[in-house]
Amino acid sequence: MSHAAGSSWEYTVIEPPRGPTMEEAVDPSKELNELGADGWELASTIEYTGGGTKYLVFKRPGSATDE
Repeated sequence: MSHAAGSSWEYTVIEPPRGPTMEEAVDPSKELNELGADGWELASTIEYTGGGTKYLVFKRPGSATDE
């Protein structure tokens, strides 16, 4: 998908799913596939200082009506 320079983006941020102990990661494939179907693309991750992923940042082109 092409996106013209100067166009706007919209963003959403999710926390990676955790298991019952809140330490192990749970496979996020279902949620990631749902986001992808809605046009979201993984843009970045935000890490904890000591390691591990705190947030997943997604972006998609904003619509002309978002302005």
